[in-house]
Formats: sequence, structure tokens, C-alpha cells
Amino acid sequence: MTLLEFTRGPALEASLIILVAGVIWRLVGLLLLPYKRDHSEPRGNRTALGGALQTILRRFWPYRAFQNRVLFSHVMGYAFHIGLAIVVFGYRPHILFIRDLTGISWPGLPYWVVYLAGAVTLAALVALLIRRLSHGVLRLLSTPDDYLSWLVTILPVITGFMAVQHLGARYETLLAVHLLSVELLLIWLPFGKLMHTFTFLFSRGFTGARAAHKGAKT
Repeated sequence: MTLLEFTRGPALEASLIILVAGVIWRLVGLLLLPYKRDHSEPRGNRTALGGALQTILRRFWPYRAFQNRVLFSHVMGYAFHIGLAIVVFGYRPHILFIRDLTGISWPGLPYWVVYLAGAVTLAALVALLIRRLSHGVLRLLSTPDDYLSWLVTILPVITGFMAVQHLGARYETLLAVHLLSVELLLIWLPFGKLMHTFTFLFSRGFTGARAAHKGAKT
């Protein structure tokens, strides 16, 4: 078995199993957390659902009072998330890969759009790391999880560029390394801060529902 066959077979299957099992385990763990019911009378005129939806939408952009301090991080964060989504779901080889796994496919984007999105993603991730290292408070608050999550996120982008440009080794080897980096990301995703991919809507919604019950704004 070659390295490429290993990454396309056993390694991919194992990483997907760990991803699914890990996400289910984390979500079930959250659902089983003790919940203290609030028996107080609701205040204000917002329903729990209305408060949840309002908070989910409102948290997509910082409050005006904090914009000057966090605007850079928010813009770079959106650049990296949107760019990564374009690369993952717009690049034709990725779409074919997803089709082989799920049977679902869609038209791909032009190569130059995906390439530009990848460059923006890479630049934004580097900028966010520099910001974290140079900002005193962020540096103190950062944990190994933050740096490891950054590393496993940027590795597929770097190795993907290398594979497309045939830099440093044979294409088959570069493709295998790229797949290994993706599989590392899938394995780590349920166990670090990247789990927010699956939980951020629920956490925002819960916060908004509780705030609406108390008559507070979030």
C-alpha cells in the first residue's frame, strides 16, 4: 500500500469516524449538562426564540463600542472563514472528492477565484497569528489549544498550494501529505476550540433565549 492509498483509504475512514464520533460525544455531553430551570416571570416582550435569533444574528458583528479594538480580528476572521469555505466547496477536485464520499456534487468555481480565496485565507491566518503574538492581552489569554488549532487549520491550505503548484516533491506525495493534513484537522476538530464550528449557533441561541427571559439585551 502506497502513502497515497493509505491516506485515501484507512486514514480517511479513521479520521471521519473519529470526527463523527467526537462531535456526537461532545454534543451529547453538552445536552447532559445540569440545567437549572428559571422559574421567574419573563420580563420584556421578547420570546425565547426571538431572543435566540436576535443574538445569533447580532453576534456576527461586534458592538460599536468595541469595534475599534476588535475590528481587525473580525475582518481577518471573516476573510479566513469565507476564503476557506470557497476553497473547500468551490474547488472542482474537492467537489469530486465530496461526491465520491456522499454522492452529492455541484458546479465548481473558476480556478482563479479559488486560488485568490486560498491566498486570502493564508494571509488572514498569518495576520491573525501575528496579531495574537503581538497583542499583550491576547498573548496572555492564548492557550496551546489556540496555537494547535491555528496550525491544523493552516496546514491543509499550505499543503494544498504545494500540491497544486507541484512544489517540493512528486504530485502523488504532495497530494498524500495534503490529505494527511486534512485528516489531522478532522481528527482534532471535535476536541479543541474548532468544535465551535458545530456549537456556536447553539451557544449564541441559548444566551439570547436566557437574556430575553430576563428582559436583557445581548
